[in-house]
Amino acid sequence: MRCVIARYPFDLTKGGVLALMKGVTPALITGESVTIGRRRYPVKQVGQVITRQDSRDFTSGEVVRAMLRLGFTCHDHLKAVPQPVATPLQTASALLGGASVEV
Repeated sequence: MRCVIARYPFDLTKGGVLALMKGVTPALITGESVTIGRRRYPVKQVGQVITRQDSRDFTSGEVVRAMLRLGFTCHDHLKAVPQPVATPLQTASALLGGASVEV
């Protein structure tokens, strides 16, 4: 499939992308990502590997469009959801078996 990334045409195939990404350790995902094989990679890392260009030369949207057209699954960046943290009083209560703690 022919696609344009950073104003340069590339002939990409799903098998070719799989071969290029084989053995590449995924970087920390801080934005959009794509599942290739059994791993999730940041789209900028994938773009850098398949185009051999600096990641600042193209947008993540260009790579996402190409990966979707090839049949890969792309993911939006999920913001971290804060987890509730028990207060010291709740922790003490849980340690005492749910008995109320007098203050």
